[in-house]
Amino acid sequence: MKEAGKGPAVLRLNNEKRVLRYLRQQRVTTRQDISLALALSKNTVSLIIDDLMAQDQVYALGPVSVTAAGRPKIEISLRPEKRKAAGIMVEHQQVHLMVCDYFSTVLEEKSWQTDTVEPPRLLAELATACEALTQRHPELMGIGLGFPGIVDPQKGYLHLSSHLGWRDVDIQAAFAECRCAPVKVMNYVKAAALLSRQMADFSVGDSCFYLRVGEGTGGALLRGSEIFTGSSWTAGEAGHLTVADGPLCRCGQRGCLEALISIPAIHRQLAARQAGLRWQTRAQAPELVEEVMAQAGWHLGKALSQIMLLLNPATIVIDSPWNLSAAFRAQALDNARQHALGFTFHHTQIHFPADPLAPPLGLALAVIEQSEQASLLTSPS
Repeated sequence: MKEAGKGPAVLRLNNEKRVLRYLRQQRVTTRQDISLALALSKNTVSLIIDDLMAQDQVYALGPVSVTAAGRPKIEISLRPEKRKAAGIMVEHQQVHLMVCDYFSTVLEEKSWQTDTVEPPRLLAELATACEALTQRHPELMGIGLGFPGIVDPQKGYLHLSSHLGWRDVDIQAAFAECRCAPVKVMNYVKAAALLSRQMADFSVGDSCFYLRVGEGTGGALLRGSEIFTGSSWTAGEAGHLTVADGPLCRCGQRGCLEALISIPAIHRQLAARQAGLRWQTRAQAPELVEEVMAQAGWHLGKALSQIMLLLNPATIVIDSPWNLSAAFRAQALDNARQHALGFTFHHTQIHFPADPLAPPLGLALAVIEQSEQASLLTSPS
């Protein structure tokens, strides 16, 4: 039931979060525009903006140039450096860190090699890093910790990670005594999906499927700003779609997309054709590389057709180092066209960005967006 006396305070907090989100998205706006866009009274908006100005989080840029008579609008903007977020991504034997301001401008970036075999040792190392990070950036609202595998983001619990060799690790509990900004634990691929909205113009109800090819291959379905995780946190695991009669995957099945197009898989295929050949040395044998890329694209296209038919997203974003290969892109589109319904294929945008998205930045963005979510007006009785 509603807690007595707390309704107005929670409503005010929710309105402040909505205003902050609008200021972040628009960068520059006016009180009048905020009032119209959010359907809030001018008085409510002015009270919120005045408080944020008193906290030095918002400042006035000056009047808008207008020719009509009347009181001119005053443009306002956030001070993005007053609100920061961090993302820490854990991969096999390495960690990547980013700190960004409220506009997602990267302020600090670092990567290092480390031993990820033993969870307690690595989590202690990360706790120390988070404490140091909070000291350097006291404006941190939170730190997003991203791991590969099946992660319950509500409890901060990692059920299984074949890439790290971890099972049943209570990550959140390891940070209970950590003197750092609040920690949010999640799957880093799902967090990176938040960045995929930059690839196209999305309407509020549009859905996007993000597919990342890296050390593994994973995906996430995004609707608006909400990531669908599924009942057991495995929704979007496109890397384990069976696309061919292929090699054994980490999951124990054969022919998974991950076992055919991930970075280790492609490097194995290149080395099988010519000793020492890797993607980084592709100029040495371009024809062999294009042959492997075309085959990888064909496998991806088969998976894309299944994603289109089952989920029907408005947009699919492929975040892969192989996007630089024309043969990879062409084969993926051609095979997706062959195996999906024609109507579905022609109503799906498919993007192959040349520059990879940064999961640590997605983790930081997830922290920011979570901070803007409205609080519940009710609580358990």
